[in-house]
Amino acid sequence: MAHILALLSDPAAWLALATLVVMEVVLGIDNLVFVAVLSNKLPEEHRRRGRAIGLGLALLLRLMLLGTLAFIVGLTHPVLRVMGHAFSWRDLILLAGGLFLVWKATREIHDSVEPQDAGAEHPERPAIGFASAVLQILALDLVFSIDSILTAVGMTDQLPIMAVAVIIAVGLMLAAAGPISAFIRRNPSIVILALGFLLMIGMALIAEGCGVIVPKGYIYAAMAFSAFVEGLNMLARKRRRGVRNGA
Repeated sequence: MAHILALLSDPAAWLALATLVVMEVVLGIDNLVFVAVLSNKLPEEHRRRGRAIGLGLALLLRLMLLGTLAFIVGLTHPVLRVMGHAFSWRDLILLAGGLFLVWKATREIHDSVEPQDAGAEHPERPAIGFASAVLQILALDLVFSIDSILTAVGMTDQLPIMAVAVIIAVGLMLAAAGPISAFIRRNPSIVILALGFLLMIGMALIAEGCGVIVPKGYIYAAMAFSAFVEGLNMLARKRRRGVRNGA
């Protein structure tokens, strides 16, 4: 208890908490895009509950991982060598997560652009199952959690600060997931853009798993620029519709 009170009165602890929250939110953008896209595949009445359960279990997973910091740090030790390159368990997890994201985004892009005719030989796929959506959210969060926790370890050694930062960040993700999912659902062109983001994130995870570090700033700058261009396109389409309606 005395240790907690000391942290509450320490300005450096509050600064570390604010820094960690910002870092967790930034690193959570990747996860948030995936949650938004995936939850839109659920039936409408299950979307909110699917996001809440998926992110709630993800929060519990992150807190459990924080309790095993020694094990998490040990994941960076080499366990496999292929063609002279050493891979750790973290590298293998990033590779698996990246491959899954690439596969998932490619499949969703195919489903989005493939024409669906009433008399088509292959009818439209049914909505994703609730349990499947929750498990996929949880599996991807495991990949992102290990990466963010290892980054947090390098910033502070105070477990309570890391735990509070994780709780705040996941709470913000849960609050933002609904509006982002609704925005993507209302704008079909945004779906392809979001899936393109997932492809880029997946390739970055694969590269990082192979030892090639892609700075996060480059990825987020590309995402921001693409979102800005799409925003201009949406504004132009809205104005064209207004001109046609006025005519």
